[in-house]
Amino acid sequence: MSDVPDLPVTFRPGRTRVILHALGAASFVTITVIALILNGMSPGERISFVFTAALFWGVLGLLARPKVVADDQGVTVVNVARSRRLSWAEIVQVNLRPGDPWVFLNLTDGTSMAAMGIQPGIAKHSAIRDAKALRALTEAAHTGLRG
Repeated sequence: MSDVPDLPVTFRPGRTRVILHALGAASFVTITVIALILNGMSPGERISFVFTAALFWGVLGLLARPKVVADDQGVTVVNVARSRRLSWAEIVQVNLRPGDPWVFLNLTDGTSMAAMGIQPGIAKHSAIRDAKALRALTEAAHTGLRG
């Protein structure tokens, strides 16, 4: 089972995170500089520019938040607004079908859960590799080969 990574392991969309944080920082700096160099603005208006820039960066930070953390006991799925802890036994199947925006986990309660930390957007090969690794970890846990 050489496809099974050592635990703990964190899966996250690295390129997407870098782009979102760089865009947030660049936007914040640009808007702040504009607020400082424009003539005729009151201090309150300048502060509102900077606050808006910080808010925008914060939203981009939320979009960069998703990750999937696997350890001996299970998986923690961190999406944009929510986190959920799953035991290995709760995960029935790991899916990343062509056209899917991210991995979906089929659960024992009959529902499906998005795992946005593995997304093929701009790093398709990494997402496929990570989905296969998470699938291998799940199968190893179910067959008793792992914790």
